[in-house]
Amino acid sequence: MNEPIVRLRGLTRRFGTLVAVDELSFEVGRGELFGLVGPDGAGKTTTLRMLAGVLPPSAGDAELAGESVVTAAERIKPRLAYMSQRFGLYADLTVRENLEFYADLYEVPAVERAARRERLYRFSGLEPFAGRLAGKLSGGMKQKLGLSCALVHQPEILLLDEPTFGVDPISRRDLWLIVHEMVDQGVTAIVSTAYLDEAERFDRLALLHRGRLLALDTPDALQRDFPGALLEVATERPREAKAAAELLPEVRRVALFGDRLHVTVDSAAVAPQLLGALRGQGFAAAAATPIPPSLEDVFLERIASAEALAERVER
Repeated sequence: MNEPIVRLRGLTRRFGTLVAVDELSFEVGRGELFGLVGPDGAGKTTTLRMLAGVLPPSAGDAELAGESVVTAAERIKPRLAYMSQRFGLYADLTVRENLEFYADLYEVPAVERAARRERLYRFSGLEPFAGRLAGKLSGGMKQKLGLSCALVHQPEILLLDEPTFGVDPISRRDLWLIVHEMVDQGVTAIVSTAYLDEAERFDRLALLHRGRLLALDTPDALQRDFPGALLEVATERPREAKAAAELLPEVRRVALFGDRLHVTVDSAAVAPQLLGALRGQGFAAAAATPIPPSLEDVFLERIASAEALAERVER
């Protein structure tokens, strides 16, 4: 990791009795593409809102470029861009007028505006639609316009809250190309996503669950550190087979992936026993093949371990 530009120290946010973010502590390096990954309710949006200075922490602090979100939130804002899930585009303004409005908002010097606008048009592909009302754009084009407006003042830090949510596959790819280009130019990007297939794009990522940090590392390291072995089981009636496999002593966890099971075991050597047990219960299991874990497998395993630990503590 490069020199840290973002530091979280026990960052916490409560809403009444609900702890939405629970003492998060980690650092993000300058020029890093960093992911906040987790399901709905994991605390991703609340974390980004606190980093952006739009929501005060209940406890703890975070520093962005050396400035505290608790004591100097306004000093941070000119150096960052925050794109929320509902970015504030103006539907009755054109693409170009929205860009001009945000250039005014961020006090971009007039002599620099034309060059910045052309650069944003170039990598967003929005130039042919410069005269179109923002309200008439597709969902993917609105997201690209929102990102372009957020980048018009050339921020050091980019905070993106699930930018590809509900976006078609082509626009989703285009949005990632824009983000990667910005990171290549030295921008630090912190991006939240619930799509675990996107997590492999990050230099490093924080796995969040119920406001807590489950894991923090590179995608490769998280996959290498998967405990035990993973078997992919091809069988008929997979949902019923899942319930049966969960009762077997060799099995730690079972997840359904389409028409196949991903079965976590201590060792791949138990594959014959697993197949024999399923067949003995009337399932035509064809094979139990060792496979490398995906990040989704890693996340599900980490959640299961965390919840099992919480249950033991409660007892």
